[in-house]
Amino acid sequence: MTTGLRVALIGTGFMGKAHSHAWRTAPRFFDLPLAPTMSVIVGTDPERTAAAAERYGWAESSTDWRAVVERDDIDVVDICSPGDTHAEIAVAALAAGKHVLCEKPLANSLHDARVMTDAAAAASGQVALCGFSYRQTPALALARELIAAGRIGTVRHVRAQYLQDWLTDPEAPATWRLDRERAGSGALGDIGAHSIDTAQWLTGSAIAEVSAVLRTLVTERPTRTEVVGLGGIGDRDAPRVPVTVDDAGAFTARFSDGALGVFEFSRMATGRRNANRIEINGDRGAIAFDFERMNELEVYDVADEAGVQGFRRVQATEAQHPYLEAWWPVGHGLGYEHTFTHEIVDLVRAIAGEPSATPDFADALQVQQVLAAVEQSDQDQGRRTAVEATT
Repeated sequence: MTTGLRVALIGTGFMGKAHSHAWRTAPRFFDLPLAPTMSVIVGTDPERTAAAAERYGWAESSTDWRAVVERDDIDVVDICSPGDTHAEIAVAALAAGKHVLCEKPLANSLHDARVMTDAAAAASGQVALCGFSYRQTPALALARELIAAGRIGTVRHVRAQYLQDWLTDPEAPATWRLDRERAGSGALGDIGAHSIDTAQWLTGSAIAEVSAVLRTLVTERPTRTEVVGLGGIGDRDAPRVPVTVDDAGAFTARFSDGALGVFEFSRMATGRRNANRIEINGDRGAIAFDFERMNELEVYDVADEAGVQGFRRVQATEAQHPYLEAWWPVGHGLGYEHTFTHEIVDLVRAIAGEPSATPDFADALQVQQVLAAVEQSDQDQGRRTAVEATT
């Protein structure tokens, strides 16, 4: 590593913790062209932010993101705050000449996503990426390579599920993720967006049309009183607040190359902690993946002789598999946190001028256009709705 890269992280919650781990880990395992320095973490509460800085390894803390993004000693702004803050922070950081990494979905609205994408396009020599971290899962990166090489032939079907259960209990407390003003949408934008991005990235084809249904299954929840896991524990006697986002949804899709897609997403799928699944069927084979077995890829080849045909399990832990050159001996699997480390590796290499990393803001805008079409279709009682083309 040669010169430094001074980083400011905005947000101290779930994603702030994950990104902190990634910034700390990436330069210790990968040979990077630039040396990241964890300069400052920004939050809203001074005491909690100072505690996060000490715990996660940041040199200092701040509660003023505007002052931080203007600092001359900051090169990268990593945005891990709620969705309603993304556009303002990203546009200000780009205007200040910073590189930007922004958590997904890119924004709370299509308008804000466009503004951010335009700002990124106008920025000269700056990298702006969106954090769809599942792209950096080695098994999924391998799947993309196989599909691009024609191993499964022409894609006919895409079926994707992202199922969680942390809101199954109707007494689970309200969080900012259940407030449309803060989060933009519910399960659709939180986890459905991952499935949309993964499907389009793997197939190389954009979703062109959708027919959707969204549901809010619990319409009000108690306020949070104790934080335990993602959802926390609610107080049954505490004031209740309305849930203004979807809990679950599904949609069918037509891809631009004619493939048929079926998508389902829920944060109330009892028994499913983090079942992020995708299966892609082509005329020469198929590929299937489930993040709960993230080091495995299932591959089917129609060329196999009759009697021994079937999905074979590929352990994506070989040195030649994407990102694996820096990690463990063959067969020693990776975990959720490694996807964020790989995301930072791609970002740093892109800043250094190496081959462009993905997804950039334009890619994330396209996902936002699908999200908007899904919501519009639901409002129109499931009417087939075209996805606005990216211009």
